[in-house]
Amino acid sequence: MTVTEIIKRLESLGRPENVAGMERFGIVTNKSFGISTPELKAFAREVKKQAEDRHTLALALWETGIYEARVIAFLIDDPKKVTRKQMDTWAADFDNWATVDGTCGYLFCRTPSAYEKAVEWSAKKPEFIKRAGFSLMAYLSVHDKKADDAKLAAFLPVIERYSDDDRNFVKKAVNWALRQIGKRNLELNKLAMETAERITLRTTKAAHRIAADALRELTSDTIRERLQKKSAADFR
Repeated sequence: MTVTEIIKRLESLGRPENVAGMERFGIVTNKSFGISTPELKAFAREVKKQAEDRHTLALALWETGIYEARVIAFLIDDPKKVTRKQMDTWAADFDNWATVDGTCGYLFCRTPSAYEKAVEWSAKKPEFIKRAGFSLMAYLSVHDKKADDAKLAAFLPVIERYSDDDRNFVKKAVNWALRQIGKRNLELNKLAMETAERITLRTTKAAHRIAADALRELTSDTIRERLQKKSAADFR
């Protein structure tokens, strides 16, 4: 299946009335057909099965700049073939939170450079590149089951450092990363809460919101009970 054939298929699936709905959820991009996520994922599976070289195809689809084509790209690409240069190039193209989180959650968090880029991008100024850094931290906390506590705990000072950023898509990602690390296990829960407590001492509204929201979830009975049960199961 060629890029041209894929774009034609995407056009046929498009619903222009859905674009306005996407924009209401903050998904604003240069070109979109307004296709639902389930339809996109189903089509991506079809493309992935038929592609002879899905990595090359993914690169070409991304270059179209079309929102749905980029979704197909990050859903079909091979994380083992993703280079640091590709990650930086795609990150520079990020123009909405959904593309950021989809790319990080389905593709970038599974690459060998994920931890490196999480820290590197967190220090960048552009809103969506910075969000990508913290989105990677959140997804690595969920998906990297083999990571030891120290590897994830290394993100906590970074989270604390950038907790003053008041930009909507950044502060939400900073909060998200802090909460996901704290929901990993009891030890990381303790470290994440200590980080949140330090963040409460900062003077900005963004920091206070991030810390308050994280502490509310990380100290909840639901989370504590789940982590205690997980801890007990690990010792059996």
